[in-house]
Amino acid sequence: MTHQAAQVVQADEAEHIPLPHGGGFHLLADGGALGANRLALGAGAPGARLHFHARSTELFYVLAGTVEFELAGDTTAVGRGGLVLVPPGMPHAFGAAPGTPAEVLAVLSPGVERFGYFRSLGRIQHGLEPFESLLPAQERYDVHFVDRDGARDGGGGSATPS
Repeated sequence: MTHQAAQVVQADEAEHIPLPHGGGFHLLADGGALGANRLALGAGAPGARLHFHARSTELFYVLAGTVEFELAGDTTAVGRGGLVLVPPGMPHAFGAAPGTPAEVLAVLSPGVERFGYFRSLGRIQHGLEPFESLLPAQERYDVHFVDRDGARDGGGGSATPS
């Protein structure tokens, strides 16, 4: 019986994508069975605008602070040690609660090669690219942006992309 090689990513080996609020992405695993990243958010900073994944389930584990999640129109605060599991097709958004920084481990399964997506988000957050540059890649990255009225987003959504 042949076995796949285990993947080990040491903390200092993970690619870091800085964000302007003092946080950033640590890219851990890309594609295959799952994709994973660790996201640090500054106090009250947005994490992701409203979107859904057509093919993947997303798991969030709150490592520090409190994260506010919007899940299919309902908002809930989840503190350190809490877990959120978002099924395919469910619109969701999240960010650090006001006044507190937060860290979250995000895992997408099955994995989609999304490191390029996170690199683009870093450039967008720093004003180096427009948000609209992501719109043609929604299918590729399985990240489908949604307007607040539930329609697919053409780039005019109100939440900050991240």
